[in-house]
Amino acid sequence: MYEQIREDTLYIMLYAAVTAIAIIASCYLLFRRANAIAPDVTPPVRLRRWTAAFIASFALNHLWYMPILFHISSEDVTMIDLTGGLLDSMTLFPLAIIVLFVMLQDRQRPLWIVAIMAAPLVAGMVVCVFTRRYALQPMGYVYFLSICIALIIYMVRALRQYGRWLRDNYADLEHKEVWQSFVVLAIIMLVFGVYASTSEGPVYQYAMQIVIALLICYLLWRVETLSDLSIQPQSDTAMRDDAEDENDITENMEDNDVSLSIRNDIGPLLKKHCEERQLYLQYDISISQLSQLIGINRSYLSKHFATQGITYNAYINNLRIQHFVNLYHKAAAAHQPTTAQQLAFQSGFRNYNTFSAAFKRNMGMNATEWMLHVKS
Repeated sequence: MYEQIREDTLYIMLYAAVTAIAIIASCYLLFRRANAIAPDVTPPVRLRRWTAAFIASFALNHLWYMPILFHISSEDVTMIDLTGGLLDSMTLFPLAIIVLFVMLQDRQRPLWIVAIMAAPLVAGMVVCVFTRRYALQPMGYVYFLSICIALIIYMVRALRQYGRWLRDNYADLEHKEVWQSFVVLAIIMLVFGVYASTSEGPVYQYAMQIVIALLICYLLWRVETLSDLSIQPQSDTAMRDDAEDENDITENMEDNDVSLSIRNDIGPLLKKHCEERQLYLQYDISISQLSQLIGINRSYLSKHFATQGITYNAYINNLRIQHFVNLYHKAAAAHQPTTAQQLAFQSGFRNYNTFSAAFKRNMGMNATEWMLHVKS
């Protein structure tokens, strides 16, 4: 296989181009602060750094294997190949998992678990390097695929929790959801695993270089279009209020009665401050911001929605849908021509697809069908 690749000038050019793309992309994420792909989005700095490290591992991988493309002895090829596998197990594999973890912003997951997951793979590759034999590599491939499958199972569960967290805390989910990214990255990592265990011939090599280039481009897009959800945390005052209220609840019954009274007043307060003042029209208003605007402890507000059997996201979107309905009735009464998209944007939505899904969930039909039904 290597002999065929060495004679393929086109492959060498492709290999060098992918190496250059990886270096440029890594440097871009590390050193450029402005967002070139989505200027209105501020991505998480932590994710940018870990993704830069992950992409840099591709560059390291390519630079390490580059001597194989030229005429060197088979013994040297074996050592480069085995040592490269060791480097990949120490960098590429764990960094891929870390990037997946960091995309989930509901909490910071411990990264030492990744080191434990990678340790058996690293140990096996160390043995291969010192013995200069591929004897343990088949077991390494099996372990790698097993970890990928276990990771997929874990991430499916984590993504469901993350989705609930988003709906409980944010009115708009654009630039926040990552389940599509997980599906893409899971498929790509499985492709890597299959490639590593079955690759034969230059066709596989070409395919993998193209996959790596696409992966780098996709990661750049994903990082640049994912909002940093730590930008609008609760203020220090609100956090202190949360802690004080929780302490007061546990200290004496009188404070507990006051807290119960406040919780019972949340519905009227929401109607007065959020619904009558139309705060729901503000794009991307979070539950923390709303709690501060109406003067309610955030934890009480969150529990209020939970007792109502709805999420914060559903509450805001229901108000926006009702606002849409009112706007349409007014436009129809005044015989003013309008479109569902125009009214959706006037109702606080920034994304028409999000509006369509929320409207159908709320009204049982899409907006166009509903407008035709009301008109008739």
